[in-house]
Amino acid sequence: MSSTPLLAEKKKRRMMAAPVDLELKKAFSELQVKMIDTQQKVKLADLQIEQLGRVQKHTKLTQAEISTLPANTRLYEGVGRMFVLQSKEEIDDLLTDKQKTVDDKIKELEQKKVYLERSVKEAEDNIREMLLSRRAH
Repeated sequence: MSSTPLLAEKKKRRMMAAPVDLELKKAFSELQVKMIDTQQKVKLADLQIEQLGRVQKHTKLTQAEISTLPANTRLYEGVGRMFVLQSKEEIDDLLTDKQKTVDDKIKELEQKKVYLERSVKEAEDNIREMLLSRRAH
């Protein structure tokens, strides 16, 4: 006879746990989606950094090539479908500006990537905590 109140108590706990389980599953799913989205953003940032690295390398090589030319040399710069005759100094200034812009963009992307990686780590920790708390109950 003493087992009947015990069974009733277990049934009551199970009924209370069901909404908690649904909430946990929903939160877990949302967290997983956010984590996957963030991981994709990190990969995109990596690709953009790689692409900017190529632009950076190209700019440095071009600057190295034109630095050996005499100061009064005029060069053609590709502008869309046209080529415009410019002084070596003007092209060097354009390349320097391009280099600065690329450097700034790479720094910005690296900072964004660090933030995103930290977000992924926090999401993973939250998921782990949710699973551990669920197992504890």
